[in-house]
Amino acid sequence: MIDLYTWGTPNGRKVSVMLEECALTYNVHKVDIGKGDQFKPEFVTINPNSKIPAIVDKDGPGGNPISVFESGAILIYLAEKSGKFLPADPHQRYAVLQWLMFQMGGVGPMFGQAHHFIRFAPEKVPYGIERYSKETRRLYGVMDKRLEQNEFLAGNPYSIADIATYPWVARHEYHQVDLAEFPNMKRWFDAISARPPVAKGMAV
Repeated sequence: MIDLYTWGTPNGRKVSVMLEECALTYNVHKVDIGKGDQFKPEFVTINPNSKIPAIVDKDGPGGNPISVFESGAILIYLAEKSGKFLPADPHQRYAVLQWLMFQMGGVGPMFGQAHHFIRFAPEKVPYGIERYSKETRRLYGVMDKRLEQNEFLAGNPYSIADIATYPWVARHEYHQVDLAEFPNMKRWFDAISARPPVAKGMAV
């Protein structure tokens, strides 16, 4: 049994989608980041950085419990535990890890900043809005070009790179992007949206 500590954010939903895709049994523990639950001592012992998501796997390596934080690390851990969505072939594996890191270092931070300056900042800061909106659209362009020749971000098959990226693209309206402008992204997004485990994981 895996304990998932999460909230309804793109990073949190990466892990619930992955757990559903892998058909792993898990319990959800809500960490209300609006109320500061992430700073409570019991959660900080699991993630010293006070960020969701985090997991505790009671049946970890060697049958011993393990806690894992950082969404990308969790996806890699669950892929290796289940044997799914991270190919063993080195060429395919590193393609997946490249696009996973692309999400972790680019899509997540840049889309998140666009969300903040467009929707949540207490005052409109034109420089911030322009800077992060422009970079967000650039990243959409990178992915759209990639998907022109590939079914999924790392090529084929569907992988943790797609699972990591999808919840951020699902908030395209937050960063004022019309997916119709990026037809290959839209095709990718619609195909992943149609997967029942994704819909179930996104609802957690």
